Amino acid sequence: MSGVRTLRIAAILLIVLAVMSTGCVTKKLFRTTVQEQDTKIASTQSGVEENERRIGDLKSETKQEVARLDAADMENKKAADTALSQAQKAEQLAKGKVLWQITLTNDQVKFGFNEAKIPDSARAPLDELAAKVKSLNKTVYVEVEGHTDSIGTDEYNLSLGQKRAEAVRRYLNEAGGLPLHVMNVISYGKAKPVADNSTRDGRAQNRRVVVKVLE
Repeated sequence: MSGVRTLRIAAILLIVLAVMSTGCVTKKLFRTTVQEQDTKIASTQSGVEENERRIGDLKSETKQEVARLDAADMENKKAADTALSQAQKAEQLAKGKVLWQITLTNDQVKFGFNEAKIPDSARAPLDELAAKVKSLNKTVYVEVEGHTDSIGTDEYNLSLGQKRAEAVRRYLNEAGGLPLHVMNVISYGKAKPVADNSTRDGRAQNRRVVVKVLE
């Protein structure tokens, strides 16, 4: 506040000079003039303090917004890195050709909106697949892919697709007797639609789980 103090001293000096030059200004007028200058200086000081407060608030709000955006970017990057890691793992696991595959579409399995539970309608094709795998006289690998429709964010659909694929893998292990170490799950979320997501029927087809058996 040194600038404000200097301003006040300069104003008083000007008043004193005026008194000395005219010789006709009374003490009362002098005090009144000084008080007026003090009021103006106080008003200026208050305005400076208010501007400093506003600048401080703006800096704080800006820092908070930058931190929020950074956190959102980190979450999106984490989801993308997870999907990439799963895809690489699946690629390493499946070194041979696809022997056969089944697709559990919404028409067959009735995956409800935001649901990952295995319905009764999915048990028969999964039981058949497990029996066929166990009847082979060689080691094979099972890849379970989770797919969703386009409703929701990328992160949300990657998570939902993963849950659906995990549910199928768990069923093939617990009910079908397939060992967990020969099965891998991966979620593609909404990245690989097979139908138009702008229609109800198309979205139902995209809500699916694909099970591939590979050499």
